[in-house]
Amino acid sequence: MTDTAAAQPAILYEDLGDGIIQIRLNRPDRLNALGVDMVKDFHAAVLKAVALPARVLLIRGSGRAFCAGADLKERRGMDDAAKVAHNRAINAAVDAIDAAPMPTIAVLNGLALGGGCEIAVACDLRYGAEDISIGLTEARIGAIPGAGGTQRLPRVIGAAKALELMLIGEPVNGKRAEAIGLLHAAVPTDKLDEHVLGIAKVLASRSPLGERTMKRLVHRGLEVPLAAGLAMERAALPEILGSADYAEGLASFAERRPAKFTGK
Repeated sequence: MTDTAAAQPAILYEDLGDGIIQIRLNRPDRLNALGVDMVKDFHAAVLKAVALPARVLLIRGSGRAFCAGADLKERRGMDDAAKVAHNRAINAAVDAIDAAPMPTIAVLNGLALGGGCEIAVACDLRYGAEDISIGLTEARIGAIPGAGGTQRLPRVIGAAKALELMLIGEPVNGKRAEAIGLLHAAVPTDKLDEHVLGIAKVLASRSPLGERTMKRLVHRGLEVPLAAGLAMERAALPEILGSADYAEGLASFAERRPAKFTGK
């Protein structure tokens, strides 16, 4: 590792304006592998964005990888208790992404393997370069996905496709990931930033109250029967219809101007 690399923080927290916060995994020399200290800083950065609160949260990696998963070189020197503690810490960080009330976007370049794929699946939206390599590859080293992969991936792409990816343990490229629903879109590498920023700006312009409510209803609705989910939706409507954001939306529609939402 060079002195310059050593001086760089493992997590970069970047304010892109318009309420858009970007968290960048920044160990490019290790393909952004999740070491113990890095996971702690990553989790703290997610909680910071939630507390702000950000309107949109982007997660990406520096260099030629999004994230290669857990730092296996570091883990090899751990005893069993330390391995479990490391996994629990990764779980906590990924769970924090999943629980974030604002829209979250994984911006995928290069490798997104194991825990890197699990971070991406915990995000609401996933956009990647056509030449990425993404998958749950734990089977290749005799492990299982341990940061939510066995539960979240089937909910995203279906049980049959998720089992195929996990049991074979080989990654797929961006085009295949798009075809099976793992990516919302695979775009040329040089267009990825422009594509994602355009979507992030649209999301940041919407009502934060509406977005938070939609996320909550979708997540909770998947855990209950349809009738219970519909009841939750109906129960949420009075707050939305009585909100300042809805009043602003109606006014902006009538006045033919962009709405200026405040989240209230």
